This record gives sequence, C-alpha cells and structure tokens, in this order.
Amino acid sequence: MKKNSTKITAFLLIAILICACNAVKRVPDGKKLLIKNQISVNNKKITDENVFNQLYQKPNGTLLGFRLRLNMYNMANLNPDSTYQAKFTNNPGKYERQSKWLSSKQVDRLGKSFFYHGIHDFLKKTGEPPVIIDQTKTEKSLLRLKYYYFNNGFFNVTTNYEMDSISAKKAKIKYAITTGKAYTLDTIKTTIATPVLDSLYEVNKSNTFLKSGNQYKTEDFEEEKNRITTNFRNNGVYYFQPNYVTFDIDTIKKVNQANIDLIINNYTYQERDSSRTEPFKMYKISDVNIYTDYSPSDKDLKITDSTTFNNFNLYSKEKLKYKPHAITDAIFITKGTLFADYKTVLTTRYLNNLKVFNYPSIQYEVDKRDTTAQSLIAKIYLTPRKKYSFNTTFDVTHSNIQDFGIGASVSETVRNIFNGAETLEIATRVNIGSSKDLANPNNTFFNVSEYGVDLKLNFPRIFMPFKTEKIIPKSMIPSTLITTGFAKQRNIGLDKENFTGALSYNWNPKRNNTARFDLFNAQFVRNLNPKNYFNVYSSSYDALNKIGKSYNQNALYFDNIDDKNLIIESGTKGFTSDVLSGNTALKPTDAEYQSVESIEERRIRLSENDFILASSFTFTKTTKKDLLDNNFYLFRTKIESAGSLLSLISNTGNLPKNQNGNYEIFNLEYSEYLKTEFDYIKHWDLTKEKVFAIRTFFGIAIPFGNSDYIPFSRSYYSGGSNDNRAWQPYGLGPGSTGAINDFNEANMKIAISGEFRFKVFGSLKGALFADAGNIWNVLDNVVDEKATFTGFKDLKDIALGTGFGLRYDLSFFVIRFDLGFKTYNPAYENGDRWFKEYNFGHSVLNFGINYPF
Repeated sequence: MKKNSTKITAFLLIAILICACNAVKRVPDGKKLLIKNQISVNNKKITDENVFNQLYQKPNGTLLGFRLRLNMYNMANLNPDSTYQAKFTNNPGKYERQSKWLSSKQVDRLGKSFFYHGIHDFLKKTGEPPVIIDQTKTEKSLLRLKYYYFNNGFFNVTTNYEMDSISAKKAKIKYAITTGKAYTLDTIKTTIATPVLDSLYEVNKSNTFLKSGNQYKTEDFEEEKNRITTNFRNNGVYYFQPNYVTFDIDTIKKVNQANIDLIINNYTYQERDSSRTEPFKMYKISDVNIYTDYSPSDKDLKITDSTTFNNFNLYSKEKLKYKPHAITDAIFITKGTLFADYKTVLTTRYLNNLKVFNYPSIQYEVDKRDTTAQSLIAKIYLTPRKKYSFNTTFDVTHSNIQDFGIGASVSETVRNIFNGAETLEIATRVNIGSSKDLANPNNTFFNVSEYGVDLKLNFPRIFMPFKTEKIIPKSMIPSTLITTGFAKQRNIGLDKENFTGALSYNWNPKRNNTARFDLFNAQFVRNLNPKNYFNVYSSSYDALNKIGKSYNQNALYFDNIDDKNLIIESGTKGFTSDVLSGNTALKPTDAEYQSVESIEERRIRLSENDFILASSFTFTKTTKKDLLDNNFYLFRTKIESAGSLLSLISNTGNLPKNQNGNYEIFNLEYSEYLKTEFDYIKHWDLTKEKVFAIRTFFGIAIPFGNSDYIPFSRSYYSGGSNDNRAWQPYGLGPGSTGAINDFNEANMKIAISGEFRFKVFGSLKGALFADAGNIWNVLDNVVDEKATFTGFKDLKDIALGTGFGLRYDLSFFVIRFDLGFKTYNPAYENGDRWFKEYNFGHSVLNFGINYPF
C-alpha cells in the first residue's frame, strides 16, 4: 500500500509539472515571450552583468533551467471570483441545493476559501507573469546601452537590435553594439575664481579622480565633484555645493582624446529681486549653543536656566539636568575653529551613542554680530528620551544544546542616572526549553530551564582615575560598561549557578573598527548536582562500567551480583578510587588504568566549580556598509589572559598551595590560561542575487601555572548549525576519536566554511556549502594520541561536511534549514574516510536563525 501511494504521489507531481509546462499559456496571439537577451559588443558576445542591467526587459527567472515561477503563475486562475460564480450561472439550481445544507452566507464565503481563491492568490503572488516583448521597452533598452557606453568614454557608439523568433510565441532579442575607440583624458586644467578655493584645491590635488591618460568615465567626474565639495566644506567653505563644480570637455581637433577644464565660479546668491555674485568665504564658529531639552512640538524656547562651560553655551527651559561635561564631551564643533562637515557628522554619532537623546538637530546660522559676515553660530537641539522606559520581550530560540526554547524578559532602563548621560539597565529573564538529553528519566518535553538577573551600567567615557584623552581621544566615541549578573540553570543534568561581573572599555579607532578591553571579566560557576555526572555523560559511564565488570572486587559497588553495573554515584566513585589508589589488579601501565584515569580527569573538569578572572582585548574591523551590503570582509581577533593577576598576588604574598600544588581563592582553585582567536569572514557579490561567502576561524587556549586544563565554558566544540553542519553540536572530534564522549570539547579549533547563496524565487533563497574543521587537545592534561594535536600531520584529521540549504527571508530575520552530509570523516581509519556515511540516513538537518556567517 505504501509503495502504491508513493507511485501515485510521484505520478501526480509529474502530471502537474507536465500540465504547467505550457510557458506561453498566457501570451496573447501576435505577441512573443522573451526567452533570452543576447548582447554583442564589437561582434563579440558578452556576459557583463553591468551591461545586462541596462535592459528594461529580462526573461522570466529559471531554477535549474525550469521557469518555475512563470509556470506557477500560469497555473493560477486570474479571475477566481468569476469562475466560482459561473458554476451557479451555468447551473441555476446548484446554488439553491448547496444553500439547503449550507447557508447562503457560507456558500458565498466558500468562494473566498483557500481552495477556490487563496491558492490562486498564492500562485499569482509567488509566480511571475510572462515577460512579453515590448518594442518600446526594447528601444529604451537600446538607448540606455548607448548612454552606458557613452558614459564610459565611447563617444561614437552605434547600436542596433533584432528579434529572433524561436517559435510562434517565443523569441529572443539580439542587441548589437559598436563602440569605436574609447576617449582618454589629455590635458587637465582648472579655472577657480575664488583664490582661497584655488589654494585649497592645490593642497589636495594629488587625490583627484581625473588623471591624464585615464579613460573617460562620467563616474569619475561625479566622484571628483564630491571630493572637491567634501574638501571645501571640511575647511570652512559653508555655502559650497557640488553644483558649483562644472567641466568643459573639449574634443575638437582631438583624436580619441579630451581636454578637461575644471571650472568653479564664485558664489551666487539671491538678494531680494536680484542675483549677486561674490568670492566664497571661509567661515569660523563664533558660538556653540546647546539646547538640552528641545521639543519639536514646542518650538517656543523659553530659557530659564543656562551655563557656559569650556566655550559651550548650554540652555534649558527647566533646571539643567545634565553635568555640562557629559554633553560637551560629545560636541566636536568648537568655538574659534573653521566650519567642518565631518565635525557635524561626528557630533551626531556621539550624541546618538549616549542613548539619552533622540536624533539631534544641528543647524548653522550666520552671526550678524560679525561685520565681515564670516562667522557661524552652531545651534544643537537635543530632545531627551524618557528617563524611565520599561520593555518586555518574548523569544522563540534555538541553540547548540537547546533544540527548542521559549524565553521572556522584563527590563527597566534609567537614563542620565547620575546626571552624566549614564544609562542603567536592570533585566530579568526566564527561559524554558527542550533538549534531546539522555539524562531525562521522566521524558518531559521542557527539560531545560533558566532564570537570571542582569545589571548594566554604561558611562559615555573612559571611567578611570586618570585622563585617557591622549590615548583614546573622544573622537573614538569611548564608553565604559560595568555588568554583573546571576543565573540559575536546570540544564543537561548537572544544573548550575552562574555569577558574572565585568568592567569593559569600548571605543572606535576608525569608522568601521571597534575595540574592546575587558579590564576584568569574572565568572564563578557552581555546579548544583555533580553527583548526577554519570547519568548525564552516559558514554563515560559505559566505558567505566565495562572496566568495572572485569576488575571491581567490591560487591557493594554493584547494583546486583548478576548484572554487575556500577551504582551511580557510590559505585563509580568507589571503583575509581580503588583503581587510582592501587587497590585493584590494574597497574598504571595498563590501558584500562589509563582509561579510568582519563575518565576521572574529565569528570573532575566538567563537574567541579570554576572561578575565572580574565582580562581580554578584542579588535574588529569590517568594510560592511549596511545590511544589504554583500561585498565586504570582517576580521576579529581576541586575546584573553586568565588567572595571571591572582598568581602574581599569590606569589608575591607567599600564599600557601593546596595538596595539588595549586593556589586557591575562596577555597577554590582558579583557572589560569592564555587564549587567542582569529576570525575572518569575506563575502563576494556575484550579482543576480548570488553571493559567495567564506569564514575561517582559529582558536587556541593554553593552560599553565595554576591549571593543566581549560574550563568547559572556555573550551571549543565542533558541529552544529553555525559550524560544521554535517555533525551535531559537540559531535565532532577531538581529532580522530570519533566523538566518544557525550559533549566533546577541546582547547584548540580550526574551522573553514564556504557557502554559495542564490535566489530560488521571491524571498526563498538556496545555498550550497562545505564546512571543514575539527578540535584538538594541545598542551593540556589529555594524553589520548587520537585527541591531541602534535604537528601538521594531524591536519589530516580535519573533517569535511558538504550539503545544501534553504533560507526564507522575513526582512527582519532569516529562517534557515541546512542538510549536511559527512563527506570526510576522520573517525574512520585512513583510506576509509571519504564518503563513508554520505547518505540521508547519516545526514544532519540543521535549523537556524539568520545566516551562519
């Protein structure tokens, strides 16, 4: 029966496709469907996307050569209402019969149902109407092609087209372009009427976009206009605009060359009924007036409080609520300096970064007190946000361990809390989720929960007892963030409490660069249920239990004499102790002894409490301009040091060590390590909504001094929806071990991913990807050769996963599904690693929010 139903389904799908394959179904008689555009330049076919973008008409989109959206449109009934009514018009008694067992209202509503109406709306909206050749649009395309080449220096270009019929209702258009030889720039001179502008131009003349010998491009002339305007307006020329820059292009008596005369006339303005002309002036700032509580709805500024601070004038309609320096630190427009556009932009950015004002308004007016009329008054209008704001959020989440989660948070923000533009945020959060976990004896769906409280205090400056202006000037928009938090989790079985606290400094060295220095970042992790360890990490229990059945001599450690399973926790603890203390037949040189020792080391590392006191520096650089930019790179690096300060204090104070030879704080061994990471992402825009993206990552954490391993919270894992998608989270590595543990982690990671993204139709996108990488243990207490990295030869253990995915763009976020296949699996022996599990049975389906990188 199952076999027959599969055949029926396949037959129906094929039938639907065959019926839908009439591409010219909605092409009127006498018209033709545009199948292809062909462009030949100087008798040579081209594929340049910039040239094809000049065309007004493009063929219907295809998916693997099939015009899916066109056929979906052709399947739709364009007038479902008329079709539904025709059923009753052609059969008058049918309406009365249906109204007897359905009311008249229900019969009418049936015509609006998904079956009669909605499905056709969906097909029309998702589909694409046929692109019918329009002669007017074809001629406009030809004209745009001519302009395109003209703007690139081909002044003698000629164009033509012909329509090539493929069938009765199909055709392609062939565009033919003859460019001739391109014109280049010959002599370039300037005619600048205002002497002060002529001097400014000469200073930056070397940065010009117009250089002798270059091919003529209209784009270069526009860039030169903008460059000149930016230069002048950043040096006091307040009234200068791009339209004051004109060009005289002389090609007379020249062979494919053009002489350029760059012309800038004097300033022209309207005074009463006449037009006047005078040389441009350079303006200085005579006053900076700041209105701290401006309201657009109340433009009547009745000032009741004012003060002057560092040549800034601050005004308020009520009592001034801000410490003057808190605002003036954000102002880069200063008295006595030349007007500059970049200072206006920088001031706006800094004021927005304070997060206590709405978008500021900065205006300039000529100071009438200056008889030379070369002074400006800068007026900065600030509209305060509400001092208190209450916010709630509700989230559906997915993470590496949590398959499904529901979260909610409540937060209160207090702005300008100390009258220095500081912001305080207090938030509480609750999350419940579902995790596929072996330690879930009651088989409950929501088996993960967390609640916590967080406090964040932000200062819009570097908060230190000494001045840092020379090191980090205010133009870098510095800020200080103090955070503290508490969270309690019921997670994978151990459960834990997490206390955190940090003091961080943030600044922007350049526009697209960010830097962060954590002076300290403290974390205390307290495991609440360490006795449950072997219930959670069942693979470790299975390995220990197998050894116990052969070597355990204490019957009290077994659940019963027949099965001989070690009791959790008394049996596992007792047997491990006996082995390591030499009370069994196992010797330190035995493989079983070493396995027990390794299991115990891992148990201690993952179940004991951790205290981490770290300092770190993170630097990020990106060329991404906005969310739609698909041609950029991002580089991030981080270096973190933990425990070194505590060790320095302990050594200096000659503090005693514990029995393990390590220092303690609060009766707890603290972690000491050095960690560094490098992350690089690059996107290439291949046009036609195709993007190729790569990501490379390298991270390593080396324990030393007070530690011989890295805490679980600071270690690396591999696999998951944002990593190697052919493996589950924590399911890859370390090395070639084959992920023998339940949650596999290590202290070194290499990852390389590549992804080709393309449009399927509408908001649905597709992707082909390849993910490579693995994790290893290095310079820690792990001795398993398969798990450790000893040299470049271990790079052969880099795993490779490949696959494909679908993404649906909802504008504000992207829903992502990826199917990964294990292509090269280092868990197998050499020579048997390629395509060993390359099938759907061993594939991994990943669900994610937004793109992986």
